[in-house]
Amino acid sequence: MKRLSKSVGLFFVFILLFVFLVNPSVLAAEDSWVTKEPMPYLRRDFGVAVVDGKIFAIGGKYNDTWVGRNEMYDPETDTWTIMSSMPTARSDFAIAVYDGKIYAFGGATGPSYMEGGYVLTDATEVYDPETNIWRSKSALPMPRMSFNAHTVGDKIFTLSGAKLENTFMVYDFGVTEVYCPETDSWETKTPIPITVFGYASAAVGDEIFVIGGLRRGISYNVWLTKLNQVYNTKTDSWSNKTAPIVALYKSSAGVTTGVFAPEQIIVVGGIENSILKCFNTTQVYNPVNDTWRYGASMPTVRSSFGVAVVNDTLYAFGGSNNDQYHRENEQYFPTGYIPEFPSLVFLPFVLITVFVVALYRKRMTAKSQLLQ
Repeated sequence: MKRLSKSVGLFFVFILLFVFLVNPSVLAAEDSWVTKEPMPYLRRDFGVAVVDGKIFAIGGKYNDTWVGRNEMYDPETDTWTIMSSMPTARSDFAIAVYDGKIYAFGGATGPSYMEGGYVLTDATEVYDPETNIWRSKSALPMPRMSFNAHTVGDKIFTLSGAKLENTFMVYDFGVTEVYCPETDSWETKTPIPITVFGYASAAVGDEIFVIGGLRRGISYNVWLTKLNQVYNTKTDSWSNKTAPIVALYKSSAGVTTGVFAPEQIIVVGGIENSILKCFNTTQVYNPVNDTWRYGASMPTVRSSFGVAVVNDTLYAFGGSNNDQYHRENEQYFPTGYIPEFPSLVFLPFVLITVFVVALYRKRMTAKSQLLQ
């Protein structure tokens, strides 16, 4: 009997190791970070999109070099693959996914060599991961940068941002422009009440949450906004919800879906512009009860980085801490996370049942032979 118990115990250890190797997140702790394979290329202010569980990091800049680089990360294998570059090398653009394709809007293509100025583009380009091909689409109505885009229903909503005026950046552009991929056309909706750029944002249901960011007026004074402005895509109206705990600029945000973790918006990192200090803060917003709380801090202090959510875990990679660039790729498991069990995980339980039955039958056969 002791030999049987020992064998079963060893087999259970094997099963746990097998499960961990198939899906390491099974043993991950809630509200914790783990380190993954870093990005191949240093850069900041790039776009991030998820298609079929793969993460695409596109464009961005490194020092004074603007790139169209396109790197695909596979969370299952923890590997990166170089894909077809975006035709227009740019940073600070808006990005969204519709029908399995990635759309990139606007952004900056280089410095204007004027204080605070950039060269902006109105380019709209769409990428098909299946064919690895980029195509041009109807241009953004107004060239702008430092804004975000979100797909809700069959439309892509682009919100606020920064535009040029007299060769300088004037951050007072609050337009809401909506793109229809089916007709390749644009329409204008109600502008945001408090104009912002470099904000974090996320879509939950029919609403888009615009969190934090900077404002800049005609006098070129810049200040942080501690706001949570919410756009209802159905009613074309804006409202205010509870502001984040800390107001930061160039934070990044992702939203969990409620499948493997509670539905919530996770805002990480960012910079306090008046003191030019980056943070690794994790702020978690519950859109149901309109409350904020802190999560475990991101290991790397940074801003202007990419965030993606796959299976309700958040990946943060790239970015910079002032003049220091980062390639780090870190995965966050939110509070309430329940790991995804792949289909292979059920195979060991079938095997262990067969194993125990076989041992039991062998023991009973041996016992009956001794009695004869």
